Amino acid sequence: MPSLRGFLRAAALAFLPVVGAFADVTLPPLISDHMVLQRGLPVHIWGKAAPAEAVSVAFRGATRTATADEIGRWSVYLPPSDAGGPFELTVKGNNAVTLSDVMVGEVWVDSGQSNMEFALRSAMNGADEVAAADHPRIRQFHVTRGASPFPQADAGGQGWSVCTPQSAGGFSAVAYFFARELEAKLGVAIGLIDSYWGGTPVEAWMSLRALSSSAQFMPAFAQWSDMIDNYAVRAELREKRLKDWQAAVARAQADGQPRPPAPPGDSALDNSWMPAGLYNTMIAPLTAYPIGGVIWYQGESNATAARAPLYAAMFEAMIRDWRTAWGVGDFPFLFVQLANYKTAATAKWPELREAQLQTLSVAKTGMAVSIDIGNPDNIHPTNKQDVGKRLALAARAVAYGEKIEYSGPLPRAAAPEASALRLWFDHAGSGLEARGGALQGFLIAGADRKFVPADAAIDGSSVLVSNASVAQPLYVRYAWADNPECNLYNKDGLPASPFRWGE
Repeated sequence: MPSLRGFLRAAALAFLPVVGAFADVTLPPLISDHMVLQRGLPVHIWGKAAPAEAVSVAFRGATRTATADEIGRWSVYLPPSDAGGPFELTVKGNNAVTLSDVMVGEVWVDSGQSNMEFALRSAMNGADEVAAADHPRIRQFHVTRGASPFPQADAGGQGWSVCTPQSAGGFSAVAYFFARELEAKLGVAIGLIDSYWGGTPVEAWMSLRALSSSAQFMPAFAQWSDMIDNYAVRAELREKRLKDWQAAVARAQADGQPRPPAPPGDSALDNSWMPAGLYNTMIAPLTAYPIGGVIWYQGESNATAARAPLYAAMFEAMIRDWRTAWGVGDFPFLFVQLANYKTAATAKWPELREAQLQTLSVAKTGMAVSIDIGNPDNIHPTNKQDVGKRLALAARAVAYGEKIEYSGPLPRAAAPEASALRLWFDHAGSGLEARGGALQGFLIAGADRKFVPADAAIDGSSVLVSNASVAQPLYVRYAWADNPECNLYNKDGLPASPFRWGE
């Protein structure tokens, strides 16, 4: 039998690799090969090591050091860097980690719900778009889904991927087309950090700090409480619907009839609607990584009678809170207005679009209007090319200072003129036009608020609206429907936003 001393020595030797592995410097998934760093901002690198371990980071001729704290966390900032690459970045402690193919360019977070999540392979002409998606300077980091009641330290993910025909099919279509436009115009690497979850409300993407900043946001917690209180009942109802549907499918197959549609999901059955839940897991961990801006496509889940009235204030609070959390100044925040779609009678899509329009009062925001490129019968329209292009136009103007027209007409002022109202528009400097025939989409009303279709005519950068039955018009609406017939554009080819005036 081995001696006690020999046994203890063998046990000690077996333990040594475990200690060494624990002491190794490690990096979060967001800091990996192929990553894109934001040009012009300090480079932030962080990770874990053994407590009190000395760590150094070298990048483009600069080196910075740090000492891991009592639980092994460390962090360094390197000087801002100009665009370029590929470079190597080296981290040294008890071990060394070298990251390759690191680029410096523009980093954008793309977030929201299912229309941002919508994959390139499923977009209009998706197969051709994927086959042509050979853009080595476009890179993507996809954040793993998750919800938590408190902020997480690091985001889950598989590291950065380079845009190739083999990888691009799963990219967000909107984000890809946005990045493709910017890469061509700016000539620098574009990094996309995908953080989205279909079918989620804005309050899930706000921090608790933002949600508690105003008493008017308390209904979000009441609505979540109601969902939780009724969890068991709703789960039973969903199970019954599922069984009924399965039985209907069996009957349809037996009768040679088409397969009936599956029952809708139930948002109460997961944590994706938890107030601040997605922020804590999918946004808070990203705020240590300097970025250039955000693109956002969300709102469908808030277009209800209970939620739509709060959206303007919530969305503004969320933008301000994200900017505070990142701490890199008022970065551009660009968003997509809801497209045209035939919704349920109880939905509030016009009101939600109005809330998005109002958010343009926040500095360094931009809105891509999509009222003309939706699908009336599908909440997920496949024309993501024009959505990406319109967001890129906004980025070129708002983020990069180009003197270009980047928005469709937006209402600026109105005044009575005899028995008509004259409306003036911003973003109409090149002139207004009606696409495809006579101008349509305007409604008009007097003091009785009984809206009737208006006769509308373009006059330079203004529109004159009237109706013989309304002697003293006070109120105007344009494209005020879930799926409106409307055709006002500027001569740069960008559609006017839906709006109402005077109400």
